[in-house]
Amino acid sequence: MAGTKKAKSPARGGEGVVYGFGDTALGSVLVAVSARGVCALLFGEQEKKLTRDVRALYPGALPAPVEKLECALSAARDLALEPWQAFPLPLDIRGTEFQMRVWTALRDITPGTTVSYAEVAQRIGAPKSLRAVAGACAANRLAIVIPCHRVLRLNGSLSGYRWGRERKLRLIELEKSAAPFN
Repeated sequence: MAGTKKAKSPARGGEGVVYGFGDTALGSVLVAVSARGVCALLFGEQEKKLTRDVRALYPGALPAPVEKLECALSAARDLALEPWQAFPLPLDIRGTEFQMRVWTALRDITPGTTVSYAEVAQRIGAPKSLRAVAGACAANRLAIVIPCHRVLRLNGSLSGYRWGRERKLRLIELEKSAAPFN
């Protein structure tokens, strides 16, 4: 029909995304929430850099009062203390089809264990896609919730981590020292 506008999808490109900052056992965190759920959980030491990062992901994202995000910040704090726990809030996970396959495989890794990028590639049926798997891990915008910290190099050594190698090592140690997960 002429003259009718197509409705915008909610939170597309950042409309309706709000964000705020908090402190966790793993350091400062930025949590972003859309109408569909938590869409980003980013760690870092500088609020300005985290703000740039979230606005690169969601250009229309706006800061929100801490009170509006307290539930999401509390869940992030709890997850930083017990990274093997399930995240209790709805999620708004966005990515390419390939990224979504990788992130699903990462969420299926048993807490307290680690796998290689090659194993993840094998699990998603793309055994030659190690670099693409690493790229999907690096593009993860939901730290700990999508546990890319459980992925190591083929030789078992610690690889890079978007939120710092120290955090990755700490997360691995926390999970390995916790009670059995089965």
